[in-house]
Amino acid sequence: MVILIAILAITFIIEMRPDSKQEEAIKNKADRYLNENFSENFEVFDALYDNMGNFEFEYAAKARNTKNDVEFLIYEDDNREIIDTYVSDKWAKDLESDIRPYLKDNLADINDYFAMFDDDIGQKLSIDSSNPENYKEHEVTPLIRINVARGKKEKDEKQFNDFVTYLKDEEILKHGIVIFSYVSKDGAILEEEEWRKEF
Repeated sequence: MVILIAILAITFIIEMRPDSKQEEAIKNKADRYLNENFSENFEVFDALYDNMGNFEFEYAAKARNTKNDVEFLIYEDDNREIIDTYVSDKWAKDLESDIRPYLKDNLADINDYFAMFDDDIGQKLSIDSSNPENYKEHEVTPLIRINVARGKKEKDEKQFNDFVTYLKDEEILKHGIVIFSYVSKDGAILEEEEWRKEF
C-alpha cells in the first residue's frame, strides 16, 4: 500500500511539471507566428503550462507588445490552428480603462474587477492583430466581473443597475454581460448569490 501511494505521488508530481521540450516548441512556433503576423514591437518572453485543465491548451507561449505592455497568449487549438489572444487582451485592457473612473467614483468596496472577450475574437472578426481597432467598432459581448469585498447591502441592486445603465448610456458597450459578486481579497466567496445581467 505504501509503495502504491508513493508511485501515485511521484506520478502526480511528474505530471504537474512542464516538459521543457514542449515549452521550447510552442515558444518557437510563437516566434515564427509573431514574425509572420506582427511588427517588431512584439516578443515572446515565456511559456505557460496548464497542468490543471483550466484552458483549452496544454502549452502556450506568453508574448507582449513592448510599446503598450499588453501581454497575451499564443497557442494551438484542438484543430492545430494557431490562436493569439492579443485583440482579446488589448480590448479587455481598454474596456477596463474605460470603466475605471466610474467604478472608482461610485463603488468604494470593490476588491477587483476585470473584463473578458473571447480568446479568438480577433480571428472570428478577421481583425489585423497589428491594428486591433477599438472594441466599440464591433458587435461584441464582453463579460465584466466586479468583485466586492463585503457582504450584500440593500443599495447593491441599484448600484448594479446604475452601472449597466451607464455602460449603455455612455455608449461604452452595446451588448455585454455584467456580474457583480461578493468575494473577499483572499478569494473566499462571501455571498452565494451574484447579480448578473446580459444586455
